[in-house]
Amino acid sequence: MSRRRHHDDATTSRALYDEAACAAAAQVIARYSTSFGLGTRLLRGDERAHIRSVYAMVRVADELVDTYRGPDAGTLLDGFEEEVHGAMDRGYSADLVAHAFGLTARAVGITREQTEPFFAAMRMDLVRTVHDADSLARYIHGSAEVVGEMCLAVFVNTGRGPRPLDPAVREGARRLGAAYQKVNFLRDLGADEHQLGRLYLPGVSAAGLDQAHLEAVVDDCRADMRAAAAVLDALPRRARAAVGTTLDIYARLLDQVASTPPSELASRRVRVANPVKAVLAARNLAGLHGRLAA
Repeated sequence: MSRRRHHDDATTSRALYDEAACAAAAQVIARYSTSFGLGTRLLRGDERAHIRSVYAMVRVADELVDTYRGPDAGTLLDGFEEEVHGAMDRGYSADLVAHAFGLTARAVGITREQTEPFFAAMRMDLVRTVHDADSLARYIHGSAEVVGEMCLAVFVNTGRGPRPLDPAVREGARRLGAAYQKVNFLRDLGADEHQLGRLYLPGVSAAGLDQAHLEAVVDDCRADMRAAAAVLDALPRRARAAVGTTLDIYARLLDQVASTPPSELASRRVRVANPVKAVLAARNLAGLHGRLAA
């Protein structure tokens, strides 16, 4: 007689649903990001699952405003935000990505202090096409800085439960998120303007980007990256290697952006080749093993 797995027991069924939700989140990052996907492979299993859940939630919201862009995109975004917050409150959602994120948020202490600014920033993409300095600061805070905080909560609180974040390390996480976002503004300058109709950098269009504007944004990104690197040692070892990998990849991207003539940034998206990413990951992994052996 063949053995069949039964799910009548509530605990067993719930565990299976949790596993399915986390697997769905893992599929999102696998499909969308080689850079962050590569970094997550250096994490411990539970940390890796939480980071994948954060990435999946952020990506679904981003796809609503960047890819779908239907007339009811705002309604769908509101509904997704409601699902996410419901999952954070009750620990359950019929939406697998929201469910996975809710498990992570409850485990590591991600709260509405991070998620509400994030969804506010996503909503800005539906209604605002040109930014000034103040609106851009709000946008970067919600779309990137608080995401850095979410990841930091995963790194320092996984297995320990929700705890307050160290203010200096939290600032470093925020600035790293901001740096990544600004690098992407430069990489996607032409696509953001011509496909999405958005100008993120105040006073800078794809055709109007000049060397002075480019150098100013590049210098700003490098300052943010230095601030993030300064607190990297505060992270657990594997998290340090994972973040170090993504930091190295984005530093390479920034170098390529800086060496690209402004007129060309509007027409081509600079990339770091996958073999180079693998080398950077291996270097950080080797450093991790060296520290463990010391």
